[in-house]
Order: sequence, then structure tokens, then C-alpha cells
Amino acid sequence: MCRREAQLCVGVLRFAAMGTEDQAGDAAGKNRQSSGIRSMNSVLSTLRVFEEVAARQPIGVSELSRATGIPKSSVQRCLVTLQQAGWLRVVDPEHARWGMTMKALMLGLRGAGEKDLREAAAPVIKRLAAETGETVLLGLRDQAEYVIIAQEESSQVVRVFMDIGTRVPLVASTGGVSIMARLAAEEVADLLRSDLTSFADTPLLPPDQMLQEIARTTERGYALDMSSWFRPHVASIGAAITNATGRPIAAVTLAIPVMRYDREREKSFARLVVAAAQEISDLISAT
Repeated sequence: MCRREAQLCVGVLRFAAMGTEDQAGDAAGKNRQSSGIRSMNSVLSTLRVFEEVAARQPIGVSELSRATGIPKSSVQRCLVTLQQAGWLRVVDPEHARWGMTMKALMLGLRGAGEKDLREAAAPVIKRLAAETGETVLLGLRDQAEYVIIAQEESSQVVRVFMDIGTRVPLVASTGGVSIMARLAAEEVADLLRSDLTSFADTPLLPPDQMLQEIARTTERGYALDMSSWFRPHVASIGAAITNATGRPIAAVTLAIPVMRYDREREKSFARLVVAAAQEISDLISAT
């Protein structure tokens, strides 16, 4: 989930919390006011936990306690409350680690105006998946990261799958590279100043090689990854989606198991991916 989406969700919750605070201030008597203050503190603690999960997911109770300074027992209560409300879920039962739900993601997208992107792209990525027989991913840029916001699965038995809300560095994804190829040189340079050298135990390309890859992507018109960067055994083709001003904000990626990848179909698949990205760009620019 994007940080700005989480912030929008938190903003909605904080607005609701303000109502609690106002009721407490308007209530007659010290006991009721004291109760209102305690309720407000509880709400703020819950929001703090929510924000930390959004920023660090997946994350466990002990780590959350250290990050927030809130006792573990209180953190656990906050997590359960947010789970019951549908905002959080246990994403790693074996290690009791928590993450965001689609409810939080969808509210954030709606608040950011990005829900229109998902709705506009839905029939396009569905058609692309049908035309190619492979998985199609829709991702959104969030500063130096790339977050998956929609997926149309392949009908094949062996297929690529990614959880909605998965976050990866721009430099570690085909969609991210396709976006970087449409950015100004100064912005690309800023992104490549990161200390990140590996992701998911996979070494990333050094800055000079990444610049070469970005140049090749610009020349081709699409990004191409063959079982490197982030997803071993997966080949992918990505093309950037732009807004009305021509700025790249998202990307479409066709993801194919390497065992089934056919080099002879690369260009035809790439044309379909680029066409899909352009169609989505036109649709969101027209709204």
C-alpha cells in the first residue's frame, strides 16, 4: 500500500477521532471529560499503530512496540481492533506479522483520486491477459517505490502471482524501470542515489548499469526483465502509464514464467503491452 494512501486513510480516521474529542469537550462534568480524553488517547495510539504497519509491513508486535513506544499489550489490543474493523490482517501467521487489507488500500486510492485508474484499467488489463494468456499487473509509483494495485491472473496452471499491495523499489521492477525511462534525468539521478544494493536477496543493478537499462527501455519503448532484479524465473514486459500532463504515474506489466517465455513472441507481446498502457493513459487523461 502507498504511504500517501495510508496517510489518507489515517486522515479519515483522525477526522472521526476529532468528533470524539469534541464530544468530550462539550460534555458536562469532569468524569465525562476525563473519559473522553482517555478515549482520544486510545484512538491516537491505534492510529499510531496503523501508521507504523502501513510504513513497515509486514511487522510484528514487538517491533511495533519498539517503534511506537507503546506497550506490547496495548499494541496487541490496537491490532485486534483494527483487524475487527477490517483495516489490518495477519499476513504471516507463522511469525504473527501484520499488514494492510484491501479496505485500507481501496479507501486510500479513492481519496487520492487513483481509484479512477483501477476502474479505467480493469477492462484493458483483462483484455491483455486474455490476448496473451499471461498474468497482467497494474502498478502505481509511490516516490521511489512501486506498488501493485491490480492484477488479472493467467489461466495457465503455472502462472505468476503477486499480492495486491506488494511494494518493491522502482529499480527492482520492470514497471518501475518503464516509469523511470519517462522521467527527467535529474529525477532519475536522485532515485539512483539510494543506498539500496539488493532486494529480496537479489542484487540490484549498479547505477551505471541501471542507466544503461533505462536508456535501452527508452529506445525500445518498453522495459524488459529476464529472470533478474526481483523475480527469479519470471520474465516481464512493462510500459509506463502517463497522466494528462504526460508524467508517468503507473505501469502495466505482463509477467510470464521463464519456462514458457518465447523470444519470438516478445515484440508482439510488447506491442500489446505498450498499446494497453497508452489506452489507459488516454482513458485517465480524458476523465
